[in-house]
Amino acid sequence: MTPPPSTLRTYDAVIVGGGHNGLVAAAYLARAGRSVLVLERLDRTGGAAVSTRPFAGVDARLSRYSYLVSLLPKKIVRDLGLDFRVRARTVSSYTPVERAGRPTGLLVGGGERRTRESFARLTGSQREYTAWQRFYAMTGHVAQRVFPTLTEPLPTRAELRRRVDDEAAWRALFEEPVGVAIEEHFADDLVRGVALTDALIGTFADAHDPSLAQNRCFLYHVIGGGTGAWDVPVGGMGALTDALAGAARAAGAVLATGHEAVRIDADGHTAEVTFRSADGEGVAAARHVLVNASPRELAALTGDAPPAPAEGAQLKVNMLLTRLPRLRDPDTDPREAFAGTFHIAEGYEQLAAAYAGAAAGELPAAPPSEIYCHSLTDPTILGPGPAAKGMHTLTLFGLHAPARLFARDNDAVREELLRSTLAQLDAHLAEPLADCLATDADGRPCIEARSPLDLERDLRLPGGNIFHRELSWPHAQEGTGHWGVETGRAGVLLCGAGAVRGGGVSGVPGHNAAMAVLERDRT
Repeated sequence: MTPPPSTLRTYDAVIVGGGHNGLVAAAYLARAGRSVLVLERLDRTGGAAVSTRPFAGVDARLSRYSYLVSLLPKKIVRDLGLDFRVRARTVSSYTPVERAGRPTGLLVGGGERRTRESFARLTGSQREYTAWQRFYAMTGHVAQRVFPTLTEPLPTRAELRRRVDDEAAWRALFEEPVGVAIEEHFADDLVRGVALTDALIGTFADAHDPSLAQNRCFLYHVIGGGTGAWDVPVGGMGALTDALAGAARAAGAVLATGHEAVRIDADGHTAEVTFRSADGEGVAAARHVLVNASPRELAALTGDAPPAPAEGAQLKVNMLLTRLPRLRDPDTDPREAFAGTFHIAEGYEQLAAAYAGAAAGELPAAPPSEIYCHSLTDPTILGPGPAAKGMHTLTLFGLHAPARLFARDNDAVREELLRSTLAQLDAHLAEPLADCLATDADGRPCIEARSPLDLERDLRLPGGNIFHRELSWPHAQEGTGHWGVETGRAGVLLCGAGAVRGGGVSGVPGHNAAMAVLERDRT
């Protein structure tokens, strides 16, 4: 822990929260010669983007919360000189299914020929693969046009529309429920479901939700890097936040862990941040305050009216296996199936039924989820012992599990949902997953699950929402400001996931808040 001075001192910027966005802002501002103090409530920086050893006595560092990288611009890595790398997954996805009483599946990846043959084997023709190519050519075009704007001042809606320069794509992604485009392109239920999942990760919505919350989620999942590819962070997600913390410190920023901000007072010219630590209460003055926390936390710190409640809708499960389980599908190697995103109970109608059940207050009868194996792409997260034994990690992300379902009894509901989710996986395996789970030093199975309420408790994510609130469109709207990080208080900026163009592990809100500070200083 690096404590700030006990007496009042004025910094150019005080950053509340040492998650990855706060660290990005700190590094940019410190490298620009500004004095920077980061106040972090926990005893470590990194927020949800950390690597930990969750299983007692087992040398495996898992990306415990956030786990894949797509939205992090290479510009940020270059600008800050980060020693951080990602690796592409060899397979995009595998989705098991039973057709005509026979176990089979859809493999996307491993080369154009393999993918085309997999579509033909599943659907009996080339139609769906041709439609797949056309659909993702459209999203790829949008990605190339939209992604570079994330680190620029907010474009207006009209400016972004002109930049996309494709009226059909604009209508499909920005104006009509994405379910319309998916149904127009694809006829096969499984193919439709695979396409829809990107609209639902961390978002509780139906394919035809009139709010278009699913469209905004889909958009952020397909524009990353200008390609939509989701890569594996080498060394785990903590490698990124460790590199960011190192860059911020090297540039002169003070990172004070174990220091919880409890109040922000701002008059438009200067601000004071009151904080608490093991040594008592202190105050840091600043010309700018950047809040790397949720809009709800920001309101609590400033005394403003809180925003509408947010709600998360996911089950996050981490596992360590002695070996990858065998599949019922005889044509697919588990090392390929689990290298990408392994979709479970994510057919189009299954997703609709799961949403309807959860919206009615019931756990989904067939909980949808997706899994991937980090260690297949990046074995460095395993220590020598687990690696020599052929162990592997599995990360599962369950959909349509809104926080409201856990309110009656979080522990009991979490365990019930975990059992039924794993049962859906087991239906496609040639051996029970439980037979493949490693055990920790105390003889307990190496599996941990987190509900939205657990994430709210551990990380202060409002309602367990991984995006802090509903994702925003990546263009200006009333009150969004020049960079999308401005608040109703001059000198106080929001640099967390709840900012416009926030959400995911991107560093974009941190970059944009730093740019807003430097821009203001020039005027």
